[in-house]
Amino acid sequence: MEFGRVPEIKLDSIDFSLPAEPVANKQVLKKSTLVPSIYLGCAKWGRKEWIGKIYPKGTKDAQFLDHYVQHYNTIELNATHYKIYSPAEIAKWAAKAQGKNFKFCPKFVNSISHYSGFNNVDYLTTSFLEGVLAFGENLGPIFLQVSEKYSPNQRDKLFKYLQSLPKDLQFFLEVRHPDWFSNKAIRTELFDLLRSLKMGAVITDTVGRRDCAHMELSIPKTFIRYVSNSLHASDYTRIDAWVERMKFWLDNGMQELYFFMHMHDEAFSPELTVYLVDKMNAACGLNLLKPQFVSGSLFSQFGLAK
Repeated sequence: MEFGRVPEIKLDSIDFSLPAEPVANKQVLKKSTLVPSIYLGCAKWGRKEWIGKIYPKGTKDAQFLDHYVQHYNTIELNATHYKIYSPAEIAKWAAKAQGKNFKFCPKFVNSISHYSGFNNVDYLTTSFLEGVLAFGENLGPIFLQVSEKYSPNQRDKLFKYLQSLPKDLQFFLEVRHPDWFSNKAIRTELFDLLRSLKMGAVITDTVGRRDCAHMELSIPKTFIRYVSNSLHASDYTRIDAWVERMKFWLDNGMQELYFFMHMHDEAFSPELTVYLVDKMNAACGLNLLKPQFVSGSLFSQFGLAK
């Protein structure tokens, strides 16, 4: 993900502190005896850099997903952002995760989210949803990301579209224009609407746009897009802060948590995922799935440098 990227030389001057817990979150989180569901994954499975690392040597492109589902229990599916897939195409992916507690989280196709202005999109929406519904029990939240240029001045069309979406599916919304966060009245209006619709709010933690790490919960579920910097020292301290926040949410009634590891150089996503999982397991008493490195790989020999 390039959104919010800054030159590496500036990383040491960034304040990575997470915002304080919004007061409104107390209305959303209610302590419960239910065991929360926690899903950790990446944005892509087709990374050739992972061959010989977590994918066996000789792995072919068509086999990437077969191996990915052995290491992660969710995928932020950006492929669906670029075209509408048929139910038959989606079913082939779903078959790779059959019988596993694995969730595909498809991103809305950009012909709706970025290029339509939310005008005359009924047919596109029906086609898109018909495709992703083929994930069946492996369908996770569906997320709608609107362009960084899409300002709150256009919110009436966006809000009307959100209100038109099926109520029996779980949707999350990601907004990026700065005015969604800087204008208190608009921010309140947005998150109040999401709460009324029982839709989630995507939290994007990226270096150059700290406002997008807003910490607002509109439902007792969260969808975190964490953008790291190829194992820069700050990646680890930022993960530590996230583990502390996620533990607080889980202790206070979070029902579902999705955390997606992004990186400008995706080659190192497995290493940072291992660090995250080890920290989460230790802090929360969990036994979360984490990538297993191929025997004889550099990581398996020397471990995670920090």
